[in-house]
Amino acid sequence: MTRAPTAADVVSLQRRPARQLEKYSAPALDKGLDILELLAAHPDGLSQHEVARQLGRSVGEIFRMLATLERRGYIAQSDQGDRYVLTLRMFAISHQHPPTRLLIREALPRMQEVARALGQSCHLAVFHDGRVLIVAQTDAPGAHSYNVRMGAQVPVFQASSGMILLAFQTPAVRDHMLRECPDYDPAEREKLERKLARIRRKGFEEVPSYQVRGIYNLSCPILDFAGGAIAAMTVPFVLRIGATAEDRHAARRALSREAAAVSHAIGGAELTP
Repeated sequence: MTRAPTAADVVSLQRRPARQLEKYSAPALDKGLDILELLAAHPDGLSQHEVARQLGRSVGEIFRMLATLERRGYIAQSDQGDRYVLTLRMFAISHQHPPTRLLIREALPRMQEVARALGQSCHLAVFHDGRVLIVAQTDAPGAHSYNVRMGAQVPVFQASSGMILLAFQTPAVRDHMLRECPDYDPAEREKLERKLARIRRKGFEEVPSYQVRGIYNLSCPILDFAGGAIAAMTVPFVLRIGATAEDRHAARRALSREAAAVSHAIGGAELTP
């Protein structure tokens, strides 16, 4: 009977030098993945010629790959038929992964309670491919709300969720994450570490939005069994007329309780700022 790979096997594979893995390469698969990664960075899509040019491939070999990816539902042509864009198929596949399903299943009812109690929207984010990925979202009740679209990808350093996801990690994991971030500046590392240390001491982030005036980001970690942040639960707190700082602090305390409850539900560690 073939032995199932263990976590140690996976880590061992990941740590092999690239030159040792080259003998296992699958050129056709590499081309397909190159196309998917390229289109992920261009939400408005690219033409067949643009894909070929950016990947340094011929139009002929790219055409066959695009046709296969389109047939399998990973990409689609724009309404005008001149550009290719990613579909939500990969996003849907990621939600079939049991850890993601468990996380969302436990988080969503609590996010809905947060939205109802606070009159604010709430979203759940994870670190994915060097960016913050929104994997769940609940709207605020009422006629007016501000929310972040599910499936949106946000630069790590422009989101409180990103700061939370970086702060609650071991130094080795954080180093690996930072290497994946396209907007990371090593010259800012000392300043970044001071900021992350402050977030760890508090156990949350509560700051004006990095991108939108009139919004305060309230963000708390959801922890795994080892105390690492596998997700961040965030409320973009709208400063409505009459709202006070204490209203905001109370909202953050409520968010902290619900995020801790999700950590507990998935077998995560208790937060110890």
